[in-house]
Amino acid sequence: MNDKSARGVHWSFWVISAVALLWNVGGAVNFFVQMNPDALTAYRESERAIIDGRPAWATGGFAIAVFAGTFGGLLLLLRKSVALYLFIASLLGVILTMTHTLGVDIDFSPGEIVVIILMPLAVAAFLIWYSKQAESKGWIS
Repeated sequence: MNDKSARGVHWSFWVISAVALLWNVGGAVNFFVQMNPDALTAYRESERAIIDGRPAWATGGFAIAVFAGTFGGLLLLLRKSVALYLFIASLLGVILTMTHTLGVDIDFSPGEIVVIILMPLAVAAFLIWYSKQAESKGWIS
C-alpha cells in the first residue's frame, strides 16, 4: 500500500474496518468466556439455556463465526480482498449457530431477539456487502 492509494480510501473505511475488527474480537472473547463454566454464572438464564444445551456443531459454528470474522476484520484493515471470503464464512457460522439458538425452548424478550439473533446476522451480512463495495471502489485488493 503506497501513500497515494491510502489517501484515496474514504475515512469511513477505516472506521468501519476498525469497528468490524472490534466487534469480532468481542465475539472471540465471548467465545472463550462461554467455554469457562464458572464464568457462565454471570449470564442471564436465557443465555445459559442456549449455551448449556449447545451441541458441538453449533459451538463449531460459533467458533467459525467469530474467528473468521476477526481475521476478516484484520484483513479488511490491511486492505486485503480475501476478507470478503472470511466474512462469508463468518455469516455461515452465524447461521449455523442461530439454527441451534432458535431451536432452544425459551421465550426471548424483544431485546434478546435483537441482540442475540438479529444483530449478529445483520453485522455479518453488512460486512460481506461492505467488503464488496470496498473492493469495487479499489479500496481493497
